[in-house]
Amino acid sequence: MQAKQVIALVGLSGTGKSSVGRRLAERLGWPLIDTDVLIERNAGRTIPQIFAQDGEAGFRDLEAAALREALSQPPAVVATGGGIVLREQNRALLRAQARVVWLDASTGTLTARLAAHDEARPLLQGADPAARLEALRQARAAIYAEVADVRVATDQATVTEVIELIVRALEL
Repeated sequence: MQAKQVIALVGLSGTGKSSVGRRLAERLGWPLIDTDVLIERNAGRTIPQIFAQDGEAGFRDLEAAALREALSQPPAVVATGGGIVLREQNRALLRAQARVVWLDASTGTLTARLAAHDEARPLLQGADPAARLEALRQARAAIYAEVADVRVATDQATVTEVIELIVRALEL
């Protein structure tokens, strides 16, 4: 059986999906497809605007469509949004069409990384982003574990080290 020609990176915001995805795609000579970029391009709006105008449910509909589009273009490395695994249909698509890598990091690491960026993250808005991140980690960990072929902790690893772990684990 031929190996799946899509590698999908899943995990919370701040785990390194975009930076790892970019460098992994370069290494493999495959395109990088970022579902958040697809969503914004297809909707003609930013993700915070989509959340404000359509709510989370509207955003999740656009996210599911972006995932279908991304997975239909092998070979590719697909960097997904942190909540893409919330819908069963998305998990089924990921399992069927991609080798899934769960990038994981501690709440402290995620909080520090996200604080260093100016991007608005709608699900992390509020007085205590660290508490929100921890709640998301606890709520989603079992879902990420269910869909992933491989889990890679990114806390102490450089992007290059993470890529080496992925390459070895997936035998690329």
